Amino acid sequence: MTSKRHTTPDVGGVLQKVKRWLPTLDTSVWILAAGRLLSQIGIGFTLFYAPIFFVEQVGISTTQVGLGIGIGALAGLFGRFLGGSMADSPGWGRRKTLLLSAAISAIADAILFSTYNFPLFVLGNIVMDFGVGLYWPATEAVVADITAAEQRNEAFAIVRLADSIGLGAGVVMGGALISLTGAYRALFAIDGVTFLLFFGVIYWAIAETLPEQPGESNFFEGWGVALRDLNLLTYVAVNIFFTSYLAQMQSTLPVYFNQFVSVGASGAGFSEAALSILFTGYVALTALCQLPLARRLKRWRLPRALMLSACAWGISFVFIWLSGTLTVATPLWAVLGLSTMAIATAAYTPISSAIIIYMARKDLRGVYLSVNSMCWAMGYLIGPPVGGWALDQSRAVADSFWVAAALSVGVALIILQVLDRRLAH
Repeated sequence: MTSKRHTTPDVGGVLQKVKRWLPTLDTSVWILAAGRLLSQIGIGFTLFYAPIFFVEQVGISTTQVGLGIGIGALAGLFGRFLGGSMADSPGWGRRKTLLLSAAISAIADAILFSTYNFPLFVLGNIVMDFGVGLYWPATEAVVADITAAEQRNEAFAIVRLADSIGLGAGVVMGGALISLTGAYRALFAIDGVTFLLFFGVIYWAIAETLPEQPGESNFFEGWGVALRDLNLLTYVAVNIFFTSYLAQMQSTLPVYFNQFVSVGASGAGFSEAALSILFTGYVALTALCQLPLARRLKRWRLPRALMLSACAWGISFVFIWLSGTLTVATPLWAVLGLSTMAIATAAYTPISSAIIIYMARKDLRGVYLSVNSMCWAMGYLIGPPVGGWALDQSRAVADSFWVAAALSVGVALIILQVLDRRLAH
């Protein structure tokens, strides 16, 4: 009688290896990451599909949709401004600000779920972007409050990884729901439920982390300190470069690949299906690189780690230019460009928050992180219009745009060198 050999994988052993690979962080970081993953799943449900729904089924014009989104973005800037001061205020703190943000975002989904005209669409966007504006300074401040300085790169990498996984999963599930049922309004209901679940996670599992205040202070006093901080203002100047690069990747690059790049004998650009595969690969590679890069770069001074990201952006722009100007191995240049962008993004996102915490007083982290969040708004305000203008010009201008983007990295490196010297002193 022969005995059968069991080949079932040792699940416990695999889990132990994963546990040893993950960083040792405060339990609250993991709970917050889980909550952020939940809320990002909901955002992913509506991210790409909401404009289609409001144009094709509600009957709002594309111009009105763009106008409504723009008005919402202005409300988001105000939310970031107010959210930074609230997160640092003893009367509010991080926890209450996050709870208010989740509640407001859920109300926004209820408005968008009920939208049948342009005014309601604008109102929904204003409420949603205001809620999201309150969210970012507070959630990043919580991570900083509960982690030691040597752990922050990895802590921010973990929560950014949770964001990426949640957003990607939401996009996939939202697409599946639409293809099976066509129930666009259900997307807003699901998004609202995820915000309520996030509210529950914060309410039951996250304690207030606001450091003790040095004394009585005016609600907006932190902004005066922040706007006089030359280190912070120097970083703002270079951070707008990085956020503009990310905006170009998300808004300009897909159109360039589709309309200006020749693939195969037909000379046509990348199809929508091919673009989906390329950008899904970018998201996956960014997620895979996030934690390993954060560990490697924590030995570096923070501005120098950002220099690595800047160089990777410059190289990626050269690859994109080659994909549009060479007729040989076009898909290869496109893959190399997006792969290098994934490395640049993974190196940038955790450090962009860690360097802000390094510069900020403990009692002003919310305001400083609010300034960082505003850089994202500015980058997305500048990047897409400039890229769109370039693509509306001649073929030579569209191709040269990526060369100009690569050369702009030189300016970013000079500013980072200045910042490195300032922080070293």
